[in-house]
Amino acid sequence: MAVAELGVVVLDCPDPRALAGFYSEVLGGSVEDQGEWVDLRLPGGQALAFQEAPGFVPPKWPAPDHSQQFHLDLTVQDLDAAEKAVLELGAKPLDTADRSRSFRVYADPAGHPFCLCAC
Repeated sequence: MAVAELGVVVLDCPDPRALAGFYSEVLGGSVEDQGEWVDLRLPGGQALAFQEAPGFVPPKWPAPDHSQQFHLDLTVQDLDAAEKAVLELGAKPLDTADRSRSFRVYADPAGHPFCLCAC
């Protein structure tokens, strides 16, 4: 028997509204603005939340002395089309070394790493 169930993944960031807007363009869903806390309700009932964090310092990737803490894996049908879309939305590529892999690594506008993964 589980002790708990996952409620929501929360990303600290300097501008919760802007980051929720980025992920709503990438994943769909509706943004619910509550000031320093913003929820993104995704299709299917999942959610991401974004919390204002004064003094936020983005993780560095890859950097063994500055842990990335976590990252999101986002599955896509077409890596090239998804890459074009996230770059237009403000993502930055973090690893362009091996384009033949089934995943690609980016940073969202606040600097959190995420991967687009071919399904």
